[in-house]
Amino acid sequence: MKRRKSKKKAARKYAGKRKAKAKQIAADTAPKEESKRELKISAIGEGTVIDHIPTDATFKVVEILDLENHNGVISIATNLQSKRIGKKGIVKVGGKGLTQEEVNKIAIVAPEATVNIIKNYDVKEKIKVNVPDVIDNVVKCSNPVCITNNEQVATKFYVVKKDPLKIKCHYCERSMGKEDIEII
Repeated sequence: MKRRKSKKKAARKYAGKRKAKAKQIAADTAPKEESKRELKISAIGEGTVIDHIPTDATFKVVEILDLENHNGVISIATNLQSKRIGKKGIVKVGGKGLTQEEVNKIAIVAPEATVNIIKNYDVKEKIKVNVPDVIDNVVKCSNPVCITNNEQVATKFYVVKKDPLKIKCHYCERSMGKEDIEII
């Protein structure tokens, strides 16, 4: 009888070791819980940060600001996660302030964008861009026979609808959507 008890005891001990080994193997092969990782872009001391840019407009903003010829620090990131717009782009420009004309152009391609003015590494002013009611000399008319495309006449558009953006030419009355808009 003693021998039967010791065999049962040994079998239970062996089964317990097998279960422990199986748990260890499962733990080793299970996907690790992802640690939170974020891409960090270094801060700028003085300058401008344009945030909440739709990903497809990030490089249009870079073009509007003519950053190819800028000598200060420039950081450009796109396809970043955003709670507000899903995916976004961000442009940081050291040593540059924006003109109202540049802000108006950004508002046309990125109406959800915010412009942050940075001084001594702190946000001194936060501006939500706003599409103006009248757009002067910013957009090219898509109508090839429009007077603005054939003579030295400044373009002028009226905003018909802000979301999604729809504008109308003052001269030929052609309506254009966001996909038709070409920044001058």
